[in-house]
Amino acid sequence: MLTAHLPSGYVLARAVRRPVAALLPVALLGAVLPDLDMIWFHLVDGGSVHHHHYWPHLPAVWGAVALVSLPLLNLKGWLAPGLVFFAAIAMHLILDTIAGGINWSWPAGDQLFAAVTVPAAYSHWIVSFILHWTFALELAVWAMAFWLYFGKTPA
Repeated sequence: MLTAHLPSGYVLARAVRRPVAALLPVALLGAVLPDLDMIWFHLVDGGSVHHHHYWPHLPAVWGAVALVSLPLLNLKGWLAPGLVFFAAIAMHLILDTIAGGINWSWPAGDQLFAAVTVPAAYSHWIVSFILHWTFALELAVWAMAFWLYFGKTPA
């Protein structure tokens, strides 16, 4: 996914039927948090390693963090925001699995798994992604977010 992570967090927050004020901010944060590794990717690593190999894109890391933090958040009465936060991270990783590749087998393996391989059909990789049929999925996420934002509030 190139652009749909943030709107996917919005859709997730709107889908939760609990009146908790912190759900939208934690859903938005969780939806984009794994891509903060792009700072390291561009400024330190110089793009030498695919950023989906870094720890913020490893499902096992987030599973371990959730395993430790959710019981603690529950003690504080913050379980709902914690669950939404980790659900948004999981959604980010699932969306990246469509065409970007995620290492679901780590620490046992080091292979990125992607449902679809986007061929380098154009001179720039972004153009190849935007003109590939999977980009329609991103547009669908955006359309759903816009519909939820500008449409009627669900009952």
